[in-house]
Amino acid sequence: MTLGDSRPVQILLVEDNPADARLTQEAIRDTEFRYQLHLAEDGEEAMEFLYQEGEFADVPRPDLILLDLNLPGMDGREVLAEIKSDENLGSIPVVVLTTSTAQQDLLYSYGLRANSYVNKPIDRDRFNDMIKSVMEYWINISTLPGRQ
Repeated sequence: MTLGDSRPVQILLVEDNPADARLTQEAIRDTEFRYQLHLAEDGEEAMEFLYQEGEFADVPRPDLILLDLNLPGMDGREVLAEIKSDENLGSIPVVVLTTSTAQQDLLYSYGLRANSYVNKPIDRDRFNDMIKSVMEYWINISTLPGRQ
């Protein structure tokens, strides 16, 4: 399901933990939405994807980014800062999905203009429910840029 647009919602998941990536993919797969999920395993790969460089030259622009904060190399904070400071990327909603409950991470992320900050539940059922809620909000309730 999508609002006013027949093409699948393009989602970029930036996640280095294979178990969390798999859980997220499974939770999204269990939703009713038409989507195409792309995975970047670190910050550098995410930025190559977003700038459509190298092997990502022909990828679609994401409608939504799900971003882990704790990434190897270029971490999620740096990725978020670069996305939100770029005039062409800054309008893409970024949902920070993290295990961090640190107030400084929360404030820093919102200071960089994250659109949401969501803690990853440890329990699988709660994790699935959280992902479904995030998808419901960003696809059915909110209007994504370029998808009116």
